[in-house]
Amino acid sequence: MNLPNVLTLLRIFFVPLLVAALVQDSWVLRLDSVAITNEILALGIFLAAAATDLLDGWLARRWGQITTVGTLLDPIADKLLISAALISLVQERAMPGWMAILVIGREFAISGLRSIAASAGYTIKASDLGKTKMVSQVVAVSLTLLAMRMPELRTAASICMWLVVFFSIVSAGMYFRKFWHKVDEGVKQRRRKELLAVERKRKRAMAAASSSSSTVVARQQTQI
Repeated sequence: MNLPNVLTLLRIFFVPLLVAALVQDSWVLRLDSVAITNEILALGIFLAAAATDLLDGWLARRWGQITTVGTLLDPIADKLLISAALISLVQERAMPGWMAILVIGREFAISGLRSIAASAGYTIKASDLGKTKMVSQVVAVSLTLLAMRMPELRTAASICMWLVVFFSIVSAGMYFRKFWHKVDEGVKQRRRKELLAVERKRKRAMAAASSSSSTVVARQQTQI
């Protein structure tokens, strides 16, 4: 178990802490003159989890510690974190439910496409727009958490959440196009190979029949 994998597991561990801090009744923890509300605590947990997402990938590439476990767990941890944050915000009436459904549905739909493509031997890499979508999600969720205590940030949070929806839809379209192109090309190649195999069999059968016919004719001439 290397450090990047530990950070990925830590991000998964942050998920229930984030939910617990956010959905509890409002409370304030005072440390001297500093007041820490449950929304601020949830924001700190969320940002710490998001930081592990950047750090584990960077460390894995830098130290050459990219493993199968890490490759499988990293996207799962990301989706758990974002899904937990969005669902909790919906419960707290801080964002519309349809936005959360659309974003979460997109995440799992793309995961399904990647799994299908991988089973067929294809790899669909993350696009730059998909990475932009992840950054916009972190910014939008952070602003929405702050807006729960600072109403003046609600407009900015709403705009960022709309950007998340936009990037989610556009990047999903790009993934579907890549998937369709890969699958369509794969089907065409398999069909071409099948037709070539059928044609070769037909030619061999015709050659065998012609050879057999020639042999019969030769025997008849010999008998005559």
